[in-house]
Amino acid sequence: MTYEERAKTLFLNGYNCAQASFAAFSDLLGLEEKQALRIASSFGGGMGRMREVCGALSGVFLAAGYLYGYDEPDDQKKMEHYARVQELAGQFREQFGSIICRELLNNPSTSPVPTPRTEAFYHCRPCAKYVAAAAALLEAYMLENPPVSS
Repeated sequence: MTYEERAKTLFLNGYNCAQASFAAFSDLLGLEEKQALRIASSFGGGMGRMREVCGALSGVFLAAGYLYGYDEPDDQKKMEHYARVQELAGQFREQFGSIICRELLNNPSTSPVPTPRTEAFYHCRPCAKYVAAAAALLEAYMLENPPVSS
């Protein structure tokens, strides 16, 4: 199963967008899936359903940080990593027109109460597509730029 497929499956099994896109990469991150799901749980719905940056992208950014990020405050890799995040965001924006949840979903509710996961939800909500696309972007990036173990 590809990371794209795994992310989409996790989302369709009821996890939020950020959890699905981050936990899809849990094997590469050395995390148990349950740990990855907990780490990313705050970022769903554009950060706690505040509808800011798309949670699918936030999850991918978390994974990219682990795989490629920096760990020294004055490290020159900071600029390289921010450029990487901007590249991934730019590709997503080019594909979908925005990286902002509220724009992607046409101003949905910001209530902290999750939308019930029904067949109608999955039929009309495009989030599964966004989760799969975000994971596919990181997966393609990794193929061209294999992560280096630290």
